[in-house]
Amino acid sequence: MYAIVDIAGTQVKVEKDKFIYAPKMEGEAGTEVSFDNVLLIDDNGTIDVGAPSVKGAKVSGKILEQVKGEKVIVFKKKRRKGFKKKNGHRQQFTKVLIEDISK
Repeated sequence: MYAIVDIAGTQVKVEKDKFIYAPKMEGEAGTEVSFDNVLLIDDNGTIDVGAPSVKGAKVSGKILEQVKGEKVIVFKKKRRKGFKKKNGHRQQFTKVLIEDISK
């Protein structure tokens, strides 16, 4: 069983007892979270597609920790002008353990 959930504007495929990295959300480790905007549920071949979301469907989970993603280097250069700019960025994520998917 899996579901496609809209979390902060991104669509994420979630499965029970697996964890995901979602965009940073409020809460400390151990806090319960629930996602109501479920777009699709697949229950062993039975697919429910929402228009735009499945009514009554809910995905619940628990925040494990707040983490940072990999470092991304942004490098800009204009040739023959002497212009170079190097910048780095690390996105912040929340690690969430999916506990239950209900219809």
